[in-house]
Amino acid sequence: MEFRTRAIHVGQDRDSASGAIVPPIHVASTFVQPDVSMTADYDYARTASPTRRGFETTLASLDNGVRALAFASGMAATHCVTQLLAPGDRIVTGTDIYGGSWRLFNKLLPQHGISVAAVDTSDLAAVAAAMTPATKLLWIESPGNPLLSITDIAGCAGIAHAAGALLACDTTLATPVLTRPLDLGADIVMHSATKYLGGHSDLLGGALVVRDADLGTRLHWVQNATGAVMGPFESFLCSRGVKTVDLRVRAQSATALALAEWLAAHPRVARVFYPGLPSHPGHALAARQMVGGFGGILSFELAGDCDAARRVVESTRLFQLAVSLGAVESLIELPAVMSHGSYEPAARRAVGIADGLIRLSVGLEAFDDLQKDLAAALN
Repeated sequence: MEFRTRAIHVGQDRDSASGAIVPPIHVASTFVQPDVSMTADYDYARTASPTRRGFETTLASLDNGVRALAFASGMAATHCVTQLLAPGDRIVTGTDIYGGSWRLFNKLLPQHGISVAAVDTSDLAAVAAAMTPATKLLWIESPGNPLLSITDIAGCAGIAHAAGALLACDTTLATPVLTRPLDLGADIVMHSATKYLGGHSDLLGGALVVRDADLGTRLHWVQNATGAVMGPFESFLCSRGVKTVDLRVRAQSATALALAEWLAAHPRVARVFYPGLPSHPGHALAARQMVGGFGGILSFELAGDCDAARRVVESTRLFQLAVSLGAVESLIELPAVMSHGSYEPAARRAVGIADGLIRLSVGLEAFDDLQKDLAAALN
């Protein structure tokens, strides 16, 4: 079946008891066993539940993986991956990554004996140079957040595997609609399900998808041991959200491209970060690696100081001032003090996240309305 069809039908069988076309939400925490052997499909909801498994089955199909695991948040999913490591191990990460991931990698993991090296992952030579015998995990984002850098996933897979490391890719911004890292050699895909998968600003969740069953078993053991699982209602909302994710992401990508082109020609805008623009350094790679669009996120810098950027983000009406992304509502923010405020200021500026950088999450509103909203704020 095609992607859009699988998003609706895989893992979402009608209820056998009633014939309901939407599977029921199973809220039970405990499941009765037929005997003491504990061989039933379900025993305790932390380990597995029918509603969560339905969403996991759908997502595994969309990412072309063998198993998916749903978590209480995207950061819970990311943390689970890091629990595969031991003191003395090393992670190589990108510099253009989500602020919460940066905080986990750079402030929490070193307390547990895990070292971290951050490099520009759009430069494969820099990635290769950062790998050491202690490196057990290469963590990338493509597109990056908030500078929309593009990383060669297949190239990174070759580097990681040659070094005996796993490659994990946070593809929240691309979603499986636009990029499927497992097909390009990645071992683990991470999604913040709060964003495009849910799509409606009404849930918190995360997910991991793998292409190797044994790796999936290891990650599930960690998930069960630590317990940060997605609840039944959030699982239901994610299952509902992914049914329309293909339509939403493609529409948002088209509007984002049109806005990026308009902003690039605006006299008050100094620079636009969007991989769909031919001027973007990763455009050619993005055109090969992403299918059907370049995503609904873009960033730009004004030809002015940080105070001007602050006035713009506080002046829009349809673009609402908030840190998240990927929903039907358009959002605007200043990463330096909002989504990426956990970066050390010097580290943030060193990787190109300027104080006046503005990030947009383009929703499903009409292009003309969003353009007029930005034009009024810029003027």
